[in-house]
Amino acid sequence: MMRASLPPPQPDWAYFFDIDGTLVDLADLPTGTRPDSVFQRLIEASYRSAGGAVALISGRSIADIDRMFPGRPFPAAGQHGMERRDATGRVSRHAFPSHELDGVRRRLADAVARHPGLFLEDKGLSLAVHYRRAPRLAAYVHRLVHKLVTPLGTRYCVLPGKRILEVKPAGKDKGVAVQEFMQEAPFRGRTPVFVGDDVTDEFGFKTVNRLDGHSIKVGPGRTVARWRLGDVEAVRAWLEQGFAAVAG
Repeated sequence: MMRASLPPPQPDWAYFFDIDGTLVDLADLPTGTRPDSVFQRLIEASYRSAGGAVALISGRSIADIDRMFPGRPFPAAGQHGMERRDATGRVSRHAFPSHELDGVRRRLADAVARHPGLFLEDKGLSLAVHYRRAPRLAAYVHRLVHKLVTPLGTRYCVLPGKRILEVKPAGKDKGVAVQEFMQEAPFRGRTPVFVGDDVTDEFGFKTVNRLDGHSIKVGPGRTVARWRLGDVEAVRAWLEQGFAAVAG
């Protein structure tokens, strides 16, 4: 149930930010995008103000997250929690037999080569087919991906997003990542806040709701989040309420 007025950011909260569609506008392709300098400063300011209790939670790999935020290796969960870097800098990765995805990887690469507008993002632990440049192929992509993943059984799952379909091992998601962070310093004992825009962020919203925190949906669409911000610019304005003075 949506609430009336989102309170400004507080220094004693724990912050979890999705990136694409939340801190940077969605692009046709995931390559080359980066939050602007204002967002870079605001995230850094939130990190300092909150005593390091800020994590970036993304479908991107941690290596790609670091490319987008080069100033500091923030705590992060990449590939929907398949890999995670805690506040001490220790990185853990979900173990799975990587060869099981080899056949899916080859078939998807062949399909992308035959259909202009599709893009295959190989993240190592997961695969993503982007069809933002070819929305007419949405049904084809969904049929193909599900056909390829079904024989793998329950060990793998398909995650839909905004004109993207991802294949990953089951058992990890953004909600699990938030839960793991909340068991560790400096996140433990704080009020959790999750800000995201996509279907995959609903896992984070559910976890934060269960912990009586603040779940914030960016943009339109059905959601379990308790608050809503209209777009990326609204996220910027909200962060500035709490951290503009620190950001300088």
